[in-house]
Amino acid sequence: MSRARIVGWSHSHFGKVEAPSTEALMREVVGPAIEHAGIETADVDGVFVGVMNNGFSKQDFQGALVGMAHDGLGQVPAVRLENACATGSAALYTAMDFIESGRGRIAVVVGAEKMTAIPTVEVGDILLGASYREEEAEVEGGFAGIFGRIAQTYFQKYGDRSEELAMIAAKNHSNGMANPYAHMRKDFGFDFCNTVSDKNPYVAGPLRRTDCSLVSDGAAAIVLADEETAETLERAIAFKARQHANDVLAISRRDATEFAGARTAWAKALEEAGLTLDDLDLVETHDCFTIAEMIEYEAMGLAKRGEGYKVVRDGITRKDGRLPVNPSGGLKSKGHPIGATGVSMHVMAAMQLMGEAGDMQIPGAKTAGVFNMGGAAVANYVSIMERVK
Repeated sequence: MSRARIVGWSHSHFGKVEAPSTEALMREVVGPAIEHAGIETADVDGVFVGVMNNGFSKQDFQGALVGMAHDGLGQVPAVRLENACATGSAALYTAMDFIESGRGRIAVVVGAEKMTAIPTVEVGDILLGASYREEEAEVEGGFAGIFGRIAQTYFQKYGDRSEELAMIAAKNHSNGMANPYAHMRKDFGFDFCNTVSDKNPYVAGPLRRTDCSLVSDGAAAIVLADEETAETLERAIAFKARQHANDVLAISRRDATEFAGARTAWAKALEEAGLTLDDLDLVETHDCFTIAEMIEYEAMGLAKRGEGYKVVRDGITRKDGRLPVNPSGGLKSKGHPIGATGVSMHVMAAMQLMGEAGDMQIPGAKTAGVFNMGGAAVANYVSIMERVK
């Protein structure tokens, strides 16, 4: 079986942007990704699109929009994937399956979301589609309220860790200063992130505004090729492992402070790769909320349950630490356009491995981990990547 390789990519600016639609956002990245890979549009055998939508736009049938956005792709087989906040990774993994099954040699993956064109209150309700509405639809604060409850439960079990959450926010905003694609390139500092104020109010206690990722527009694209084709191109990033593990959707039926699905995906990926966390040079992880990043430290094995705060206090995940986490600034600073996020995270890791990350660069990065999740750790994707060309 010929394994899929990342051979090119493109990334738009994340934020409140002028592009009026996902079609316009796709147009910004698909052509540049094809050019970056050094292929022709006619070489593309399949297109895989990640857009959550769920009401952000009345225009759906998003898979067909790539053919509208880029000349020459209108007759190429295209499919749209949706898996909540892991929509981008779902599209990427499906494209990899397409290549590794032998059905095609080159595929384009594009993730996009236009979130800012509707009122904020509607955004909150749309995002609740990633929860179990039968039980969770009335949670105050929308999806932030879901993670606010997770944080409350975590604090009740293990103590108030608000300071450590502020440290995570400050770390990611500091890192985001070096990311030219980031929605918010502003170094707020620990004191601001740790202080409740008019500019940093509680959104869903104990989570403050600085504990929550941003409502963003944006797109990212990746070109994949089989091994033989990748050998003829300028760059190639391989997957030493990729794992997808799910957990039960309803929070009432599990311990939501464990992120058990994330723990399973990480354990299986490291086993498949034959590596430990000590072998990784960086991780891009899904910090939709700061409490998520801290629990993810525990799920990946950096700390025991309830002791993720020690990772923060020890500086392990700082850019100059033993395992830098979110050198891109993460969702917290870079932004979180739902369908684009998983693709973006893999682009950020690929840039690091190729030495093309500019001011974000982790010196000598050879192996990277990516964790992207949908919902409250329901759909969990872990990739372990390395440069092979």
